Amino acid sequence: MAKKSVATLQTGSKKLTKAIKMLKKNNSNSYSFVETMITPDRVNDWLGKK
Repeated sequence: MAKKSVATLQTGSKKLTKAIKMLKKNNSNSYSFVETMITPDRVNDWLGKK
């Protein structure tokens, strides 16, 4: 199960989004977080990947 958090940031002329994905590790009960700065139109594609 993955949860998402999205915040929109604007730097100069580019609009960027900080996306955070929570991933469960395979052989344990712990979670890890992966974050990236991408354009808003690519957020759903990035969150859909494993």
